[in-house]
Amino acid sequence: MIVSEGMAAPDFSLKNEAGETVSLADFAGKKYVVLYFYPKDMTPGCTTQACDFRDAEKDFSELNAVILGVSADSEKQHTKFIEKHGLPFSLLVDEDHKISEAYGVWVEKRMYGKEFMGIERSTFLIDPTGTVIKEWRKVKVPGHIQEVLETIKTVTNQ
Repeated sequence: MIVSEGMAAPDFSLKNEAGETVSLADFAGKKYVVLYFYPKDMTPGCTTQACDFRDAEKDFSELNAVILGVSADSEKQHTKFIEKHGLPFSLLVDEDHKISEAYGVWVEKRMYGKEFMGIERSTFLIDPTGTVIKEWRKVKVPGHIQEVLETIKTVTNQ
């Protein structure tokens, strides 16, 4: 089953860059969760996306939203990525891609004539009740973060 708007978000418990377990349930009843899946740390598009989220983190925080990034990279790689770019949010480790599969973002991709499995850049906005209220799939980075912010403002009437 593919996750879609109006559905309960699949719960998860993943390690972050510091080895701490982060669960969707940690935010239940408290915050909106911007859960974004991206292909790989340190690549141009993923770096731009992470830095755009970094630059807007204060705006998200003011709207009672937390940002969580998810990729198949290791804790060590996430730590390097966070330190290099000053990211103020956690990056979660999904090395076995179980959560990516649960959200329907672990897909067959093609690049330079090769086929492989990987994460399709996607974002899910989850409300404090754990419901997916908006999904963005096959995300194009330019303008995406602003679109997510505007959606949160709309649903929170701010």
